[in-house]
Amino acid sequence: MSARSVLSVLDPARYEVTQVGITHDGTWLTGDDVLDKFENNKPDGLLPVIVSPDPSEKGIYILEGVSGFKKWSDIDVFFPVLHGTFGEDGTIQGLFELADVAYVGAGVVGSSVGMDKGIFKDVMITNNIPVVDTMVVLRAEIEKNMAAVIEKAESLSEYPLFTKPANLGSSVGVTRCNNRSDLQEGLMEAASFDRRVLIQKGIKNVREIEVSVLGNDEPVASVPGEVLPSREFYSYESKYIDGTSGLLIPAPLSVDTSEQIREYAVRAYKAIDCAGMARVDFFVEKDTDKVYLNELNTIPGFTKISMYPKLWEASGLPYNKLVDRLIELAMERKTDRDHTSHTFRSRG
Repeated sequence: MSARSVLSVLDPARYEVTQVGITHDGTWLTGDDVLDKFENNKPDGLLPVIVSPDPSEKGIYILEGVSGFKKWSDIDVFFPVLHGTFGEDGTIQGLFELADVAYVGAGVVGSSVGMDKGIFKDVMITNNIPVVDTMVVLRAEIEKNMAAVIEKAESLSEYPLFTKPANLGSSVGVTRCNNRSDLQEGLMEAASFDRRVLIQKGIKNVREIEVSVLGNDEPVASVPGEVLPSREFYSYESKYIDGTSGLLIPAPLSVDTSEQIREYAVRAYKAIDCAGMARVDFFVEKDTDKVYLNELNTIPGFTKISMYPKLWEASGLPYNKLVDRLIELAMERKTDRDHTSHTFRSRG
C-alpha cells in the first residue's frame, strides 16, 4: 500500500522509475508492472535482479543464463518502501552504502539503532529522554528457563506488561500480557521473530502521540497527532486491517507538552544519526501529562492516509511534495558522503 502511494505521485516528467519487488524468500525481481504482479501473486515474466556492491558498477543487473549478469538499469536514488527485518534494520542500507548510491531514509547506524528497541532505549536514557521501564531477555533464556524469565519480568512491574521482538515493525509479535499465562505466550510469540525479546511496563490510562520528523543534519518536527486505537493497543490489526483506529491532527495537547514532544523527537532523531525521515511515537499519561518516548520508526507507514504524511500535510507539506523532498534529502546525504575519504596513505 505504501509503495503504491509513493508510485502514484512520482512525476513521470521528472522521474524514470524502475520497480523492484522482493519475495518472502528474498528474491529480487524487476520488469513491467512489478507491484501489480506481486499484489496478484503472479510474478510471471519478472526477471531476477541484483544490486551490485561494486561502486564502479552502479545500477541493477539481471541474471542472464549461466553467463552472468547484464546491466538492466542505472539508478540514481533507491527509495526503500520496506518494513521490518532487512528493510529498516540497516541491512539493505549497508548494501546501498557498499554500492555507493543515494537512498531515501536513515543510514546503517540510524536504521539499526532505531530498529533495535532495546539498544534504542539505552541511547535515549543516555540522552536524558524519558522512556518506559524495559528489560531485554534472550530467546536462549526463554527456552532454557521460562519460569526464571517470568519471575524476572514480574520484578520489572505489575501487570499489564508488553512483550515484543527487539527487532521488528508494524506491531508484529507484540502482546499485551495481563497475567502469567499471557506473559508465557507473549514471550514465545516474540521469540519466534527475534533472538532478543523486549519486556516493557504497561502504562495505564495513556494517550498515544506521534510526531513526524524530516531532514538530515537539521531535522524539523511536524505538529503532533494522537492515535485512538480500536483495540487494547495500537496493534497490527488496528493499523492495517480494521481501519477503525481514529487520528486526531493536531493532537489536543497543551502548548508546553506539544513543544516538549517535538523537542524530544528531534533530539532522539539526532541521537541515533537518523536521516531523511522518521515517525517518533510517544506515550502521555492522562493523569499527569508525563511524556515517554516509545519508539522511532525510520521507515514509517507511507500510504496517503498514514500518520507520517498526514502529519506533514497538516504542517503544510502535501504528500507529493514530501516524496520529492525525501528524494532531495537522499541526494544531499549522498553528496555529503562523497566528501568522506575511505582510504589512508601514510606520509611517512
